Amino acid sequence: MIKLKKAIPKKEETSKLVEGRVLEIIHKIRKEGDHALKEYNILFDGCERESYQITQEEIQNALKEVKATTIEDLRFAAKNIEEFAKRQKEMFKHMEEQEVMQGVFLGHKAMPVNSCAGYVPGGRYPLPSSALMSIIPAKVAGVKRIVTCSPAVKDTKSIHPATLAAMHIAGANEIYAMGGSQAIGALAYGTEQIKPVDMIVGPGNQYVTEAKRQVSGVVGIDFLAGPSEVVVIADATADPRIIAADILAQSEHDPQARGILLCTDEKVGKDTIKEVENFLKDLPTAAIAKEAWENNGEVILIDTLEEAITLSNKLAPEHLEIQVENEEKVVPKLINYGSLFIGEGAAEVFGDYVAGTNHILPTMRTARFTGGVWVGTFIKVVTNQRVTKEGLKIIGPVASRLGALEGLYAHKLAADVRLK
Repeated sequence: MIKLKKAIPKKEETSKLVEGRVLEIIHKIRKEGDHALKEYNILFDGCERESYQITQEEIQNALKEVKATTIEDLRFAAKNIEEFAKRQKEMFKHMEEQEVMQGVFLGHKAMPVNSCAGYVPGGRYPLPSSALMSIIPAKVAGVKRIVTCSPAVKDTKSIHPATLAAMHIAGANEIYAMGGSQAIGALAYGTEQIKPVDMIVGPGNQYVTEAKRQVSGVVGIDFLAGPSEVVVIADATADPRIIAADILAQSEHDPQARGILLCTDEKVGKDTIKEVENFLKDLPTAAIAKEAWENNGEVILIDTLEEAITLSNKLAPEHLEIQVENEEKVVPKLINYGSLFIGEGAAEVFGDYVAGTNHILPTMRTARFTGGVWVGTFIKVVTNQRVTKEGLKIIGPVASRLGALEGLYAHKLAADVRLK
């Protein structure tokens, strides 16, 4: 294994400052409610709203302001995301009571959470695609109350019109102009104007992520996500220009984003580095993408595809692209990734926007134990049991003995009174 392009080693950075600041913000939101929310809205976004909920008039104005082609594109993407979510939901079925042994009947129900919130980041550019990705699966799952929020455009009172249009198209019930860790606190604990929700999903900066960590347990969350990342596995048949473009598509997200190429062909690896440098000359987002590429990008020459597969499974990337001649031999061996893109035509950006799979995905190796947001994120499977007198005779004595074994004598009692 040879590194044709290395990442710069990172210094260990403490997160105590972020943790403490977020703790302070959430505490103040819990204590002061809307008053604190207004204070932080002004402090961080210059947004002086008295009512945080977006009105129907604001939504209609946004729809008029956004280009017709953009509305069409958002509806096209929304339709694909919804269709895939509907097909995913088909795997969730109620299991009616089944007699697993004489007199013991077990079953389960798959039911949606009652309420959820989709956090949509703001920042340098609008991210309407994230609104579609968090709201539509929840809607398909059957969530009754779907809330969403995003910070107002800096020094204004409103969310970016494209994001607002996407929230409306996706089917949100309530939309709020607020962002940052204060928004997460308001959604988790509620304020005078905002009822708390049962679950919060969606990406965000380090403050949003830390806030989700701190409120986890009070509400459900999807996962804690970090900077975006892509790993590409390639052989001699791969196109360096396509690989370079896909690496830069991740790199432009954030200076901390990572683009990694694992290739079995030295020429493909070196040509990819050249193509990245060529693209950066004219890329409008070159300032961010170049920093991410120079600091975090890697091109690793691998002896065999088997070695690439092993390393990829260890990295457990958010996005994983396969650009090799014999895809069918590689794909079954890949076990850790957020979303998989098979073949040259499957651009990761299609997953970001329009293919129908979700782009809210696990990062920082968490794909080892979780997948991304999907319709199942919003569905809980709950069990039920019914025991007849015949069943009681079979399982009652066993439960009584196990209760005594564990020193839980009220457990034993609960079994014994039924047996008598």
